[in-house]
Amino acid sequence: MNANDLISHISDGRLADRLLDIYLDSDKLEYQTKRYIKAVKSFVDIFGYGNSESDDIHIVSAPGRTEVGGNHTDHQHGQVLAASINDDAIAVVSKNDSGNVTVKSEGYDTITFPINDIKKNNSEEGTTLALIKGVIAGVQDRGFKVGGFDAYITSDVLGGSGLSSSAAFETVIGNILSALYNDMKIDAVTIAIIGQYAENYYFGKPCGLMDQMACSVGSLCHIDFLDPSNPKIERIELDMDAVGYSLCITDTKGSHADLTPEYAAVPAEMKSVAAFFGKDVLIDISEEEVIASIPQLREKLGDRAVLRAMHFYEENKRVEKQAEALKSNNFDEFLKNVKASGNSSFKFLQNVYTNRDVQTQNVSIALCISEKILGEDGGVSRVHGGGFAGTIQAFVRNDKVAEYRAALDKVFGEGACAVLKIRKYGGIQVI
Repeated sequence: MNANDLISHISDGRLADRLLDIYLDSDKLEYQTKRYIKAVKSFVDIFGYGNSESDDIHIVSAPGRTEVGGNHTDHQHGQVLAASINDDAIAVVSKNDSGNVTVKSEGYDTITFPINDIKKNNSEEGTTLALIKGVIAGVQDRGFKVGGFDAYITSDVLGGSGLSSSAAFETVIGNILSALYNDMKIDAVTIAIIGQYAENYYFGKPCGLMDQMACSVGSLCHIDFLDPSNPKIERIELDMDAVGYSLCITDTKGSHADLTPEYAAVPAEMKSVAAFFGKDVLIDISEEEVIASIPQLREKLGDRAVLRAMHFYEENKRVEKQAEALKSNNFDEFLKNVKASGNSSFKFLQNVYTNRDVQTQNVSIALCISEKILGEDGGVSRVHGGGFAGTIQAFVRNDKVAEYRAALDKVFGEGACAVLKIRKYGGIQVI
């Protein structure tokens, strides 16, 4: 379909059912319709083609993700529960005959390079160019076809929010290659693994697989990292409308600057406890062994390392409880464990604020307001992602959403609280 036909198809409402199926929110249908049309027009304006009868334009989508359970468990080879959301990155894309890859992301400079220039370049680490090359190399190394393409990408996944905008981007690139050159036959798990490879090896960030898996697979994803080279993945369906709740993510506008030592200390302290027993990660030691050795651990490693280790063991169990509750349609039990996860992260993991600046506690304030508004039966809230600053997550009963959103926006600014859905699709070709 060329650009003119594609715009007519969208404008006439022939994509409406598909968009509603993807984004799950009829209130945003008009917005998504305009967004898609604008993206197609931007592609034509940028690349100077798309309207002739022979032009073939595609649109692919990849969602952001939210961590639901397993706060700081993946790096100890534990279990996580993550979900795709209905904020996404979309790419309007077409094959080209130039042998080049050209990507224009909204708000960023255009990136262009030859398709045969995808070797790792250390000087490119930390750049979007490195991510694109890494995904292409990962696809090619696994025996799939690659080729030149032009892509315009626009994203609603807020960068730096803990919703994994980078993983969504990697998943989009993987699905572009799957759609254009491989008849959409690159499976979601493979695309996730390729995305992690690109981020680890090309981009230079030693991330786990949780973000990419949630973005690529879709819905809720229960992942067991006992064997990180071959994680066990279980997809769990959850219809938020059916249970009468919405997922709210609030950006508390805290700065992540200078927090690297705090983030690094969490896995480092957990691993120091494992090292006490001659192991690399906590999953290889029983909780009972740690409890029996608390006096010695306190003396050698300090109290916080012990508390963080105890958080890991109990959080790992909670992930299993959450997954089982959802599979048995016991949403109240699921919520109980979300709340317990948040309490453990605050008290034992201690990643809600930095003790280097106790007067700045954006996340603590957000959690305090959440508890006041939600009460005993209006929903639950918890710190989201890495912590120390950034976002909180709340599952809010639908009749409380407007009140909840207004309260959080009043403190942190208009639009700070985003009301999201858990979408059932990961990376897909929309059209």
